[in-house]
Amino acid sequence: MGFRVGQGLIERFTKDTARFKDELDIMKFICKDFWTTVFKKQIDNLRTNHQGIYVLQDNKFRLLTQLSAGKQYLEHASKYLAFTCGLIRGGLSNLGIKSIVTAEVSSMPACKFQVMIQKL
Repeated sequence: MGFRVGQGLIERFTKDTARFKDELDIMKFICKDFWTTVFKKQIDNLRTNHQGIYVLQDNKFRLLTQLSAGKQYLEHASKYLAFTCGLIRGGLSNLGIKSIVTAEVSSMPACKFQVMIQKL
């Protein structure tokens, strides 16, 4: 479901923007504009190894802030990130980038999304 929602949101958000130069520009758009519109804040950190792997870090992820009160929910936190992984993957797909997106939570409400670009 997140994949389809991500595709639709990207269509709406990019209809008035210029073409992106490369995949780094696309990832910057996801981290700034897309994330701000969906979650009301930018991604806190974007890292890349320049070989197709990007790590997006959000130190106060909105969907985990309510769960972060107790430590007993840490093992269940990744279930709540599946939709967001689909959002990212769907958005990138609609921009012409095939990817695998995984999420990791080490301490709540912070989380990291790893985006692996699949070369065609």
